[in-house]
Amino acid sequence: MPELRSHLIFPIFQKAYQSSALCRGATASVLTNRLGKGLWLNCARMSKSPDGGMSEMETEGDPENLADSQDNSWRGVSMEAIHRNLRPFELESLPSVTASNLHRVTYQLPVRETPPRPYKSAGKWDSEHVRLPCAPESKYPRENPDGTTTIDSRWGMIERALLQPIETSEELQAAIISYNTTYRDQWHFRALHQLLNDELDESEARVFFEDLLPRIIRLALRLPDLIQSPVPLLKQHKNASLSLSQQQISCLLANAFLCTFPRRNTLKRKSEYSTFPDINFNRLYQSTGPAVLEKLKCIMHYFRRVCPTERDASNVPTGVVSFVRRSGLPENLVDWSESAAPLGDVPLHVDAEGTIEDEGIGLLQVDFANKYLGGGVLGHGCVQEEIRFVICPELLVGKLFTECLRPFEALVVLGAERYSNYTGYAGSFEWSGNFEDSTPRDSSGRRQTAIVAIDALHFAQSHHQYREDLMERELNKAYIGFVHWMVTPPPGVATGNWGCGAFGGDSYLKALLQLMVCAQLGRPLAYYTFGNVEFRDDFHEMWLLFRNEGTSVHQLWSTLRSYSRVMKEKCSKEPRESKASKKKLYDFIKEELKKVRDGPGEGASAEAGTSRAAGSGEGKSQAKPPTSSKSSPELNKHPARPQTIITQQSTDLLAAQSSQDNSNSSEDQAMLLLSDDEEANAMMEAASLEASRGKISSSSITGQTSSSATKTEGAGSRQLTLLEMLDCHYEKGSASKRPRKTPNCSKAEGSEKSRKEIDVDVRDDEDDIVD
Repeated sequence: MPELRSHLIFPIFQKAYQSSALCRGATASVLTNRLGKGLWLNCARMSKSPDGGMSEMETEGDPENLADSQDNSWRGVSMEAIHRNLRPFELESLPSVTASNLHRVTYQLPVRETPPRPYKSAGKWDSEHVRLPCAPESKYPRENPDGTTTIDSRWGMIERALLQPIETSEELQAAIISYNTTYRDQWHFRALHQLLNDELDESEARVFFEDLLPRIIRLALRLPDLIQSPVPLLKQHKNASLSLSQQQISCLLANAFLCTFPRRNTLKRKSEYSTFPDINFNRLYQSTGPAVLEKLKCIMHYFRRVCPTERDASNVPTGVVSFVRRSGLPENLVDWSESAAPLGDVPLHVDAEGTIEDEGIGLLQVDFANKYLGGGVLGHGCVQEEIRFVICPELLVGKLFTECLRPFEALVVLGAERYSNYTGYAGSFEWSGNFEDSTPRDSSGRRQTAIVAIDALHFAQSHHQYREDLMERELNKAYIGFVHWMVTPPPGVATGNWGCGAFGGDSYLKALLQLMVCAQLGRPLAYYTFGNVEFRDDFHEMWLLFRNEGTSVHQLWSTLRSYSRVMKEKCSKEPRESKASKKKLYDFIKEELKKVRDGPGEGASAEAGTSRAAGSGEGKSQAKPPTSSKSSPELNKHPARPQTIITQQSTDLLAAQSSQDNSNSSEDQAMLLLSDDEEANAMMEAASLEASRGKISSSSITGQTSSSATKTEGAGSRQLTLLEMLDCHYEKGSASKRPRKTPNCSKAEGSEKSRKEIDVDVRDDEDDIVD
């Protein structure tokens, strides 16, 4: 097979290079374009406190910050104020990489200008680590010519299949199915065939099969060389971090592209990885729709950028990416009814134009996540999270080891590089060329792009979201995602209509909830309304009202609780006309604040000091933010410090060791006894029952949830038989499924419903026995 010269690319990708020169400029010029002319001049002449705080003049009356915004797409303060009048990357989101029992590092430290060398340690094949296809324990039935089967090394089967000449999409599908024979009659790679046979012309397809695909295969088969230590699973109830080199990530994704990961092809409720997202690309290849083809172009473009040729490895990325799972204790979260943090002191920039990834540089960027990380990115889904994952494909590897998120959990990713430009959204999404990411790296070699994945609730009926317990769940979810664990001032947050759209959220409510969290944590807020000018102005007007009235978090929370009761009463009387008007929420808040101003003791103020729930005592330890509502320096100079939500904490978030010790002793894990999904499930169940019956007792909800949690199902006899047969060859004891409870995340929210949300086709007849 002749190797094409490295400069050959798909003609459909040629426009990437026509515009790439515009993207390769110095970081300063890029930032100037994104943040507005004169940023660096303004930063140089603006006064700032020693720790980066803003002066009262700069946040409340600076003409550059407020007056001129009426002529722009944004309202509120300028982006300079959101960055605390510092350079965009001056504030860090995570500390430097240090290996410890709670921070696994799969490469050798320190990082230099070349791709990091893999860290070597003994492999593990158990329920706490990724089961790699190249592991000696990885076996699979091989079909013999005489019709018999033999248990063989999975990796050997993969190598034999992929090292054969592959010249068509049908041959590629056959090669993949040869080591996934269980799915021979179920997998039909329609999207892959359409892209390679119809979308690309003959010369483009030839480039793929003669140049790009061999490079992907070579990279995938380097897995034993590039991953030489166990990759831990970031599991529920644990705070843990994992850092991988970009080269290692590209190798893992090449294996996902070729569908080599064992036991990851089924999502049946009793399967070992039922609480993890899918990672193999087979579902993407089987999906339909124009956006699926465009997502495949993004992924192939990524491989073209990072896969070395046989003679040139200069394009291999040299950085690293960190994944941090945050898991909190409910009792250590904020009592929102006691928070005196002033809402008006939050520097707010609300923009009807731009996107989080383009304008939110140097900020904590919010991924509107599914609790199964990545959502429908490997299906036909193509909204905010899915788009972010295909333009920054290194995020996809998180699906390999991140268990689905619980109500008090979030995932922070630092260092993911962007490789593609795009246009459109959902069905109109299109790959639009190469993107040269000029984001600077930190001292650990990570791009200074911090992304936090937080999953909102899915509301089948929109009025459910105004329930007090569900609003509090969203507040706590945002809190665990936004909380800052370093002693330095936190960067601002770049977010938008989190949980709206397909999940049925009200952007007017979600904006207020995120503003409350930022006030509590002392973080500036950049909010992007994605073209909604009316909402931009309404949100900005509400923020100005909070500033003028000196409204605190607990006052707004009390008002939202009052609105919840109003909605509940309205829905019980008029169940068929219970759809809430988004404008009515803000009108209600204005009326309640007016009552507070005109006469104390009326309206919302009557509940200002009440506890958020029965049994929440005054002895609860809490961070008390500044009580002043007139001066913004306090918010920026001394941001509210979060309480200790994780059991072990240091400047590295997790307890660090001086040497690169990657041991995974269970005694050293930060195990947290969280309330599981039963709480959120009970909330959603209560909302559904109220819609049909008008009223339900909390004791009934608890009883139903507890009863569903105890139901278990036995495994099929054929499954146990084959797994036992495989265990005989593993020679390391039982390698079947670990003892586990029926996943709580598949109860009231429903596993089938959850899978539908992320576009997973669960087939009851799928055979996950050996996979």
